[in-house]
Amino acid sequence: MLDVHLIPRIGHRRLTELTVEVVSDLRAEMAADGVGDQAILKALTVLQSILQRAVEWRRIDRNPVRDVRKPSQARTRVIRPLAPQAVERMRAYLLDTDRRLDATLVSVLAYAGLRPGEAIGLRWHDLGERTLLVERSVAFGQIKSTKTASTRSVRLLAPLKEDLLNWRARASRGKDLDLIFPSPDGSPWNDDRVRNWRKREFAEAAEHAEVAYARPYDLRHSFVSLLIAQGATVVEVARQAGHAPTMTLSTYAHLFDELDEGDHRPAADQIWEARGAQMRPKVSVLCPPAEPPQAPLTGKARIRGASPEPSHGLEPWTPSLPWKCSTS
Repeated sequence: MLDVHLIPRIGHRRLTELTVEVVSDLRAEMAADGVGDQAILKALTVLQSILQRAVEWRRIDRNPVRDVRKPSQARTRVIRPLAPQAVERMRAYLLDTDRRLDATLVSVLAYAGLRPGEAIGLRWHDLGERTLLVERSVAFGQIKSTKTASTRSVRLLAPLKEDLLNWRARASRGKDLDLIFPSPDGSPWNDDRVRNWRKREFAEAAEHAEVAYARPYDLRHSFVSLLIAQGATVVEVARQAGHAPTMTLSTYAHLFDELDEGDHRPAADQIWEARGAQMRPKVSVLCPPAEPPQAPLTGKARIRGASPEPSHGLEPWTPSLPWKCSTS
C-alpha cells in the first residue's frame, strides 16, 4: 500500500502539509484511478497508523486521516466459487499447452485454498504426507509471514498431492528448500510476474474454461465450497482457510445455506469425478513405470482401487509418479 499507492501520490509532502483536505483529495484521486474500495481502505489505514506515530512523537498536532470518511468494509461482491469441473477444464488446458507449473498452481489455489501469495511462498519441505504447511507468503518479491501472521496446516487432498508430486518429478528445482513455484532464477515471484500470470496464463485458462469472469482468489473460495459440500463445520472451514470463524460465516453464509443440506461427499471424490470427465493430457514418463499404463480410474473406484473402466478412446496415463524417480 505504501509503495504502490501512498508514496507516489503524497510522498513528496511534508508531514505538516497532510491536512484533512489533502487526505480527502488522496482518496478521490485513488478512486478516479480505478483503485477499489478495499485497497483505498487499506491504504488509508496504513497512512493513519503512520500519522498516529507522528502525533505520538509530536511531529504533528493531530491525525488528519481520522476525520476522512473511509470506504465501507462491507463486502460488495457475492462469493461465486468455481465448480471442480471448471477448475479441471482450466487445469487440463494448461497441461495441454505444456504449462505444468501453472496447472499445479491452479490446483494448489483451488484444492488447498491458499491465498496467491501463500501459494508462491511454498517450499518443497512444506509438502507432507497428509498435510500442506502454510507459514509464509510472498509480496513484491519478498518472503514474509502470512496475512494473519500465523502458521496453519491444510489437509492434503489426494488429487492435489498427485499434482504436486508429478510437478516435482519434472521441476528443475526439487530440493527441500527450493520454492515449489519459483521464478526462472529460483527467486520468489515479484509483483510484475504475479500480475502477468494473472493477466496471461490464468486469464487464458479461465477463458478456455468459459469462466472468463474468474479471478485467482476465486479458486480459494472453490476450496471452501468443497469443504462445505462435504459437511465441514464453520470452525473446520475457518481453520483450513486461515481466518476467524466469524469471517467464515459472514463471507460464506450463503454457501452454507446452499450446500449444508445436500448429499455430503468427500472433496477428493468431487475432484476425481470432475477430473475423470476431462481428456487426460499425454504424460511424458520420466522413468519406467512399475506396470504398463492403464486406463484412468474415476470417482470412488479410483480411490478404492477398483478395476479400471474402459478408456473410451482417451490417452492412457500413469496415475502418479514418485518424485524421486530419475531419468535413466
